[in-house]
Amino acid sequence: MISRTSEELPAIPTPSSSASVVPPRRDAPQSPRERLRTPAPGPYVGLAEVLSALSHALDLTEGQPLGHTVRSCVIGMRLAESLGLGAGERSALYYALLLKDAGCSSNAARMAALFGSDDQHVKPSMKFVDWHRRIRLAVQTVRNCGVHAGLIARVRHFVAVARTEAMTRDLIKVRCDRGADIARELGFPEATAAAIRSLDEHWCGRGYAEGLKKDAIPLLARIAGISQTIEIFLARDGVDAALDVIRRRRGRWFDPKLVDIVIGWKKDTWWWNSVRSDVAYEMVLAAEPQDEARVVDDEGLDRIARTFAGIIDAKSPYTYRHSTGVAEIARAIARRMKLDAETVQQLYRAALLHDIGKLGVSNRILDKPGALTAAERVEMQRHPIHTMAILERVGAFRKFARVAAFHHEKLDGSGYPWGLHAAELDQSARILAVADIYEALTAERPYRVGMPEEDAIMFLRSQRGGKLDPVVIEAMESL
Repeated sequence: MISRTSEELPAIPTPSSSASVVPPRRDAPQSPRERLRTPAPGPYVGLAEVLSALSHALDLTEGQPLGHTVRSCVIGMRLAESLGLGAGERSALYYALLLKDAGCSSNAARMAALFGSDDQHVKPSMKFVDWHRRIRLAVQTVRNCGVHAGLIARVRHFVAVARTEAMTRDLIKVRCDRGADIARELGFPEATAAAIRSLDEHWCGRGYAEGLKKDAIPLLARIAGISQTIEIFLARDGVDAALDVIRRRRGRWFDPKLVDIVIGWKKDTWWWNSVRSDVAYEMVLAAEPQDEARVVDDEGLDRIARTFAGIIDAKSPYTYRHSTGVAEIARAIARRMKLDAETVQQLYRAALLHDIGKLGVSNRILDKPGALTAAERVEMQRHPIHTMAILERVGAFRKFARVAAFHHEKLDGSGYPWGLHAAELDQSARILAVADIYEALTAERPYRVGMPEEDAIMFLRSQRGGKLDPVVIEAMESL
């Protein structure tokens, strides 16, 4: 049992409508520190704050250290400043950098299946390899195949990877196309979408997914590509190693002009140390172009929550539309119970994002057809902790972070991960628990037919009073 203060709950270790995404503000210029202290006007919330906080979820699905996206954005925006880009281009780049990995959940299941390994091990390890060095690439591929499996299984997976024609191109294309589509869904300009789509193109023409070369690669994509590589090596090996990597890849992976600019920062020790520290979160908010700053209203927050629900559900073929389905059911139950509009709205967002922590769980666990081992079960049961940590970073989502994280808790204390009891679970958390179970039982899955509604209701009835709230189940039955 635990005390219920926010600080004591475990944390993870170290828009197309003009009504929802508001046009850039044209306020008088402010200093970065003033902008950090100044709230968005009226009922609006700063979009930069929301997306920079949610970027932690994207770091999880890529197996990157938390803060990878934020630090990449800080690096990319300094490059934009050095190049003298205009406010519109800098704004398009800023959001491309924050959303660069938005499509990464789309290829996680296939990558885990092909390699026979944890996708969150394979993805980051492959980022340290120079893809143009075929022998090194092959060696790293062998190391990533069938990790923790026997020799025969490892060989089988390596052969499967080797025989899969255009595997790398297709995996990257799925990710980058989906990421570009997400940028469009959120109402960002085509320049943002194009930067995400061409993120892995290389200056020499040997990148992916289209093999674009030199100036045919959008400038914003070139900036984003070099920025994420710098951050990856900076976080692991330090400044000198990061600069050495881009120097060796100059003219192959990266635009020589961009490499030369970054090399010129070598002696700016204060800045490099700041990027590697917690100050990076202040730096990324201050880096948003002042005269292109975007804010969102309630409809915009709903759109962001729905978009991230799609990112969550794309992680596994077995959870297609699960989050949106749970949200619709939970909202319908709440309305049937005549809860006030504010409570219904917060519950809807909590339901959309309740499984965001699953982005930090390996697809080898999420997609496993058989029973989980004890260790795998522990890892799976940590996903609500990830959900809590991510949502509490977003000021606008903090109100419902606990509701979202408590979706596997039960009235009798038999739920997980905190083992809460009835007195510690409010009405919204109880509704979400029922909606989550009902959707999981009735939804069609690639590996089974959905349970008939009558049977699902019978199962819920068997849990009433002991594990699930009878009033909520009654409302569910009446829908």
